[in-house]
Amino acid sequence: MPRPDWTPHRRDDGELVGWIMPAGEDWVPIDLFGREVTGATDWLDAEAALEERGIRFLADIWMLERDGAAPVRVRIVEVTPDRAGVPGRVVVQTDDFGAIDAPVTRFELPWPAPAALRPRRDDDPDGRIFR
Repeated sequence: MPRPDWTPHRRDDGELVGWIMPAGEDWVPIDLFGREVTGATDWLDAEAALEERGIRFLADIWMLERDGAAPVRVRIVEVTPDRAGVPGRVVVQTDDFGAIDAPVTRFELPWPAPAALRPRRDDDPDGRIFR
């Protein structure tokens, strides 16, 4: 478990979807990236927020912001939270658009995932369109 006061939250099939962290009298849901899903809320709303997010968000297209370069379109390869004093990591790779022979570049990020890893926005480069 990433932090001793975090309570793991699992789907009905046992799959981990995040943790619930105490915040005074309230609770904060934490996703698999180690990020807050909502602000402080009651326990049932924290559970609902984690179940709503689930694990499907890991399959989405993400963007990785890089210093001095354009953001790059990436897919999540691995999410390993901190455990027993071992730092976790988030591994992403450039999107291969489903091609098995496309060259990819992998990036290893710390866990919790940094803000440089963010969901794709409508104004982000497509990656398939050359200008």
